[in-house]
Amino acid sequence: MSTVWTFAGPLLSTRVAQRQMAQCMEMAYFVASRQRTTGRRLSSMYPIDFFYRGAGLDPERIAVEDGSRGLSYGDLAAQVGAIASGLQDRWPQPGARIGVCAYNTIEHMLAVLAIYAAGHTWVALNPRNGKADLGDILERTGLATVVADEDCLDLLGAPEAPVILGRHDTGAGGEETLAGLAEAFAGARPAPHTQPLDAPQTIKFTGGSTGRPKGVLQPYRCVNTSVTSYLHTFGFNGDDVNMCAAPLTHGSSHYLLPILAVGGRHVLVREPRPAALIDAFCEMGCTTAFMPPTMIYNLMADPGLDGADVRHVRHLHYGAAPMPPDQIRAARKRFPGALEVVYGQTEAPMMISAMTASEFEDERNLQSVGRETVMIKVAIMSDDGALLPPGEMGEIVCRGDLLMSGYLDMPEETGKTVVEGWLHTGDAGILDERGYLFIKDRLNDMIISGGFNVYPTEVEAAIVQHPAVREVTVFGVPDEKWGERVEAAVTVSDAEQVDPDALRDFVKERLGSVRAPKRFHLVDELPKSPVGKILRREARRIFADKEE
Repeated sequence: MSTVWTFAGPLLSTRVAQRQMAQCMEMAYFVASRQRTTGRRLSSMYPIDFFYRGAGLDPERIAVEDGSRGLSYGDLAAQVGAIASGLQDRWPQPGARIGVCAYNTIEHMLAVLAIYAAGHTWVALNPRNGKADLGDILERTGLATVVADEDCLDLLGAPEAPVILGRHDTGAGGEETLAGLAEAFAGARPAPHTQPLDAPQTIKFTGGSTGRPKGVLQPYRCVNTSVTSYLHTFGFNGDDVNMCAAPLTHGSSHYLLPILAVGGRHVLVREPRPAALIDAFCEMGCTTAFMPPTMIYNLMADPGLDGADVRHVRHLHYGAAPMPPDQIRAARKRFPGALEVVYGQTEAPMMISAMTASEFEDERNLQSVGRETVMIKVAIMSDDGALLPPGEMGEIVCRGDLLMSGYLDMPEETGKTVVEGWLHTGDAGILDERGYLFIKDRLNDMIISGGFNVYPTEVEAAIVQHPAVREVTVFGVPDEKWGERVEAAVTVSDAEQVDPDALRDFVKERLGSVRAPKRFHLVDELPKSPVGKILRREARRIFADKEE
């Protein structure tokens, strides 16, 4: 049985693009030949096949390290196969839900790959979410088992599911361990997958900024599409060394398989302090990293970066939040030819759109999140469901194999989000005549003040240009006169040298009086999610009712 992949998007016209396409097709042919030699009855590939391909390129090559130890591709493949066989032995029915609660450790990566290889479903449990949120997820997902590093056990309370210890530094308890499972099933190979491609490979939970977090079912086809899009867009190769600084439960996980597929190396950073990031770039040779903007800002502000040689960095990706033009220019100057942007959601993970470093050279693109990736369609839709022409603002919608299959046990919410095949992102934006996407804001964050539409992201981009401002979030507050008034919470480098009236005048000069905040809250720290994203609605809740 042969495997055929088709790719939507512009024709490839450069040698680089042709090489990237050839790389993707090589993977398809590899999987087809693997099916013939192993007798697996597959109509398409599974995500774990990307790893198998990379492991076969050079088994002696280092696949992952954390600063103190590492694993070669051969060792990683052997342990993944053994653990996956153990998981299948315990839970022979495909699709068992297995939670993983860990920081960025080798055991975390082992567990995820083994779950993929076993044909089970990975439930991502971010330890930074806290005990209450994790307890809610455990209750709602009905896990077969939980893999947890020892320093995460307290967060789980007393889960009903049995616990398998991942990393265990103090040798606690009599719990089963990943290492023990790998030893017990050493040399075993997991049985072939039998799951349909629309079955869930992963369950990840939304951030909860719009209410109770929703469990997003990411099927096999979704993960396949994400990996293919990364390889096609950025052309990763075996020389790439990827820094996993953001949590593996979120953005960093989408880089695992693309890098492994081409024989690259991962460097796991547990605590993403600037010194650790600089060390990963300079001492560990990282060429690639994904970071939310706040992490990049902290890195750029650290004096240790001044003497660091980062000329070898090829891909510094940001996402999860916009970055103002001045910050983009500063990052591009510090990391020449490396800054790139990715746009996605848990419901359509990494990447709906993307932009490479060379495209940032056009000043028109500084505020863009790039163009649609190779296997997805992006459009702008009006309130009445009509697709809008270039230059008109509406809701960003997308369709294709990258989309989730739905929300866990929430059919009504699923029906509201995916309508006639289109995923409604909730983001307002514009597509220009070149196909570049510009996000204006979240639709339900838009402020109507005095009859005018005010997009908080635009106001934030103006405020952060002030040299004393470090971070900012803008929100609307009910007002008898204006309907809603614009307010902002900001962190600054020196509060004593910042006058709110002068800051307001600074914004007025750039945006006019309607969009200038009526009030500024100078604070030490803004509320953030476990992955470092500023929580605008939480800021509004905290600061909106505070007295002058």
